[in-house]
Amino acid sequence: MERFFQFKEHGTNAKTEIMAGITTFLTMVYIVIVNPAILSSAGVPFDQVFMATIIAAVIGTLYMAIFAKYPIAIAPGMGMNAYFASVVATHGVSYQIVLGTVFLAGLLFILLTFTPFREMLIRSIPNSLKFGITSGIGLFIAFIGLRMAGIVVPNPETLVTFGDLHNPITLLTIFGLFLTLILMVRNVKGALFFGMVITAIVGIFAGLLQFDGVVSPPPAPVFFDMDIAGVFTFGLYTVVISFLLVTIFDTTGTMIGVAEQAGFLKDGKFPRAKPALMADALATTVGSTLGTSPSSAYIESSSGVAAGGRTGLTSIVVAALFLVSMFFSPFISAISSLPAITAPVLIIVGCFMMEGLARIEWKKFDEAFPAFAILITMPLTSSIATGIAIGFITYPLMKLVNGKGKSVHPILYIFAVIFIFQMIFFPAH
Repeated sequence: MERFFQFKEHGTNAKTEIMAGITTFLTMVYIVIVNPAILSSAGVPFDQVFMATIIAAVIGTLYMAIFAKYPIAIAPGMGMNAYFASVVATHGVSYQIVLGTVFLAGLLFILLTFTPFREMLIRSIPNSLKFGITSGIGLFIAFIGLRMAGIVVPNPETLVTFGDLHNPITLLTIFGLFLTLILMVRNVKGALFFGMVITAIVGIFAGLLQFDGVVSPPPAPVFFDMDIAGVFTFGLYTVVISFLLVTIFDTTGTMIGVAEQAGFLKDGKFPRAKPALMADALATTVGSTLGTSPSSAYIESSSGVAAGGRTGLTSIVVAALFLVSMFFSPFISAISSLPAITAPVLIIVGCFMMEGLARIEWKKFDEAFPAFAILITMPLTSSIATGIAIGFITYPLMKLVNGKGKSVHPILYIFAVIFIFQMIFFPAH
């Protein structure tokens, strides 16, 4: 093992790698609770999402560990799960059809990983659109968290308004949110996870949470519960493109960020990039056949790197701990059924995703407005695809009329035409 992972060359040892793996797992295990909570609201059976989440995380993370040898963990991504649920609602389609869009996006990701088109795609999309998309998703999932908790409620005159603070679930959410914020400010490892656990304990004493058990044999996974033909029947092409683009941007950005922190970048290049990206593409594809939204590299992996993780052994430990979590489905099912426990995570992760706003050139209007359009459209239309479409249409249009049309990569004009066609002929129901 020492020879395979080259501990000496990376200045680490097995004990450090194991502790780093435990640290990473604790910071991202919330996804095992939150992902089923979100996707089950779209009709996917809880046990199916639960197993799909874990299996996708294990497959992606193990592939990363063995072939790319990086301390980077893979699991179904936040934001994509919320978008999955919104597609079911806004397009009026079954979750099986949306799983079909995820499957097609995963296959495209695998194919692109072997071609130069992936690098060209990443280079062609301007930073204002990339950061606008990430931040828009952040607002989107934070809004979902606020809505789940009853902090924001419907209002016939203003569309939304502040909720009822006499509602026990809303009060417990606010308690959980501030508790988790305190833990994060104090730099407690696994703050999101421990915030959920403590909130759950308070929920038990408040009579809002009941357990039917803690440990049980893992539920049986469900295979190929998807409808690929329905993707074409309903013309969900931009949904496929949206899943693909966001997964590529999110994964690439996260991997480069973690690699830079760990000192893996060499002359600005990312060694073993293909197997690293393949880990995510494979997890997305396999996950869709089992019942979950696209997977992504987790920025929480940086906590393991900060703890000394430098090799794939860190990722193996993360995968092993995900496997162990399979045996706690009754406990996780009960926790995920109470919005007050999961909503604070959505709100806080939404905040994390706003970081890119600082890197948008706000003083250049033809850069700023497309990002703003994405940012405001995603939460207000409950559609990541619509936000991406608006951004990809307005950016090349504004550059063109501003005399900067040649600075726009041709692929952006192609995307603009595709998105216009989609919005005219295949609008959301």
